[in-house]
Amino acid sequence: MTPPTWFTPTWFSQALADVPEHLDVVVAGARVHARAWGPPGAPGVVLVHGGAAHSGWWDHIAPQLAAPQLAASQLAAPQLAAPRLTGHRVVALDLSGHGDSEHRTDYDPLLWAREVVAVGAAAGLDRPVVIGHSMGGWVAVTAAVEHPADVGGVVVIDSPLNDAPPDEARLRERRRPHPVHPTLEAAMARFRTLPPQEVYLPFVRDHVARGSLRAVDGGWTWAFDPDFFGTRLRLRDLLPRLHRPATLLRCAHGLVTAAMATEMAGLSPGPLPVVELPDAGHHPMLDQPLALVAALRTQLALRPPPAR
Repeated sequence: MTPPTWFTPTWFSQALADVPEHLDVVVAGARVHARAWGPPGAPGVVLVHGGAAHSGWWDHIAPQLAAPQLAASQLAAPQLAAPRLTGHRVVALDLSGHGDSEHRTDYDPLLWAREVVAVGAAAGLDRPVVIGHSMGGWVAVTAAVEHPADVGGVVVIDSPLNDAPPDEARLRERRRPHPVHPTLEAAMARFRTLPPQEVYLPFVRDHVARGSLRAVDGGWTWAFDPDFFGTRLRLRDLLPRLHRPATLLRCAHGLVTAAMATEMAGLSPGPLPVVELPDAGHHPMLDQPLALVAALRTQLALRPPPAR
């Protein structure tokens, strides 16, 4: 099979050239894998993927968050003659049952929240901002609610108020062992997102699809555990208990409607700013990655360091 050809922009190639460190931490008997970018000791960020995804969904996003930016004090006082640039220590983990992390017999959102905190601690992060997409947004909020002393803030990317994220509900309905595809190319051609969306940047899709697969006897299959489902804490119940700074990024063509975003803001005991990503589907890292980077950089730049 001849691979397709397309133009790959310089920013994407440069991001992938920033090769991450790899680390593993054992949480409740399972090895949890993570990737890390940026200097130790810098303000921390933890990135949490959605259901059936993996840490490689952030490979083209994380290096741009780790790169030096103006600190919040500089934004507040632009008249200062010598701007101080600060980078971030960014960590993206594979939740157990996903990516390169081990599988479990049972999955629990409280345990996933422990994994987020444990990976942050292993990477030397001090009360990081936890950024979660879709199901990962539920995990991020759970981590902030259950471990408030270990989380500096939360950014939720298009995570709805449903009892279960729609992508997970669809996967649960068709739960079965993964098929084995004879070649990597054949397997990559079967890559789909749930929910589906109309637009993908092909170079991003190709990278994410390749990282979603693992070699097995007879070919290639998906890396996530088809039984990663379990009891989920409802975002509707979590938000009233969230007492860390939080922001909701709503995708214009995603799952969080304007009315739902208003309801979510009303459930939060503190301010919950809502930022819309224009023309983005539910998976903005696949169709509007630079808009996502800009929104996340803004959120990080405006957040002061964790109070001592």
